Amino acid sequence: MAVTKAAYTHVGPGLPPLHGQRAGALILGSFPSPKSREQGFFYGHPQNRFWPMMAILTGEPTPAWDDIEAKKAIILRHGLAVWDTIGACDIRGASDASIRHVEPNDVAALIRRLGVQAVFCNGAASGRVYARYAQPSTGLPATVLPSTSPANAAWSLEKLCRAWGESLAPFLHMDG
Repeated sequence: MAVTKAAYTHVGPGLPPLHGQRAGALILGSFPSPKSREQGFFYGHPQNRFWPMMAILTGEPTPAWDDIEAKKAIILRHGLAVWDTIGACDIRGASDASIRHVEPNDVAALIRRLGVQAVFCNGAASGRVYARYAQPSTGLPATVLPSTSPANAAWSLEKLCRAWGESLAPFLHMDG
């Protein structure tokens, strides 16, 4: 019996970037998952470790899954920006590996506008898209960090905090 894969769906536009007037570091995902699109905010899958990890790294309380304002506050209070490398694409479900026909976001323009000094990619797919579409015009290499996705089960929250913390620490404004 043949296993049928989910059909490709063209999805976009993704989410608008989250940032204040300036940002020392930009964190880039690849493309919002179905749960994130449904919620209308980044890392919306309840099992994604991004928000618990960011709370630990910034010393903030872990926001409730549906508390978008608390999530925004973590990013803005600590001088960060969050966006995705892809604005629209064809994708099967939430699988980054299935992404094709990429329409990239203008990440380079955002980096210039905010004065970003460092780019961090949440997972390899984001890193590949950034390197192909944005890095040639920014000249700013990205640090590709392990994905916070629940699909990356090999990385515990503790391990993610160590890897991300070492990289992000110099760019976190801790004076709130």
